[in-house]
Amino acid sequence: MKTVEASRLLVRGAQPWPMSVTAYHALGEAGLIPENTELLYGFVYEKMPKSPLHSALLRRLLKLLRQIPLRDCFISSEQPIACGDSEPEPDLAVIRGSEDDFWTEHPQTAELVIEICVSSRDYDRSKLLAYAAAGVKEVWLILAPEQQLEVYRLQTNGQFSEAAQFGSAQQVECVAVPAIKLQMHALFAQ
Repeated sequence: MKTVEASRLLVRGAQPWPMSVTAYHALGEAGLIPENTELLYGFVYEKMPKSPLHSALLRRLLKLLRQIPLRDCFISSEQPIACGDSEPEPDLAVIRGSEDDFWTEHPQTAELVIEICVSSRDYDRSKLLAYAAAGVKEVWLILAPEQQLEVYRLQTNGQFSEAAQFGSAQQVECVAVPAIKLQMHALFAQ
């Protein structure tokens, strides 16, 4: 998908301003770009505000994932992944390596990315091309209103395929990080 086509998918009717990753960093460090943004396909987008449901699910996911011993990986929350002309900030990412490996640059890929979709489903799906280009092995989209999960896994041709959709009574096993097994009812239990 071309950059201009991707930008039109993200915000209909808006006139985005193209920007390089270097310019995005420089303007951000100068305080000229608000913090609540991310760079996608060479364009800056304001992120949606987080609903109480989004925040609750993020806290629950962090709690559940931190109980799992991860070898040679760490959990990153709402931090950038450098994906060519994009720097999305997934809700959660499981990154190979140590936190100490990333003092001077952002991770350039992830084993697993998790996006929580309350009202941002189309926006979060639009990030799949950037994640695939960066070699992210697996992406989970949590569809909060439906209490469902969409799983996308990277194929050998560098594109994602929708592998499965899981409901609230099922268990999801991460292929990219086999230690991660999520009981969907544990995520949504109130």
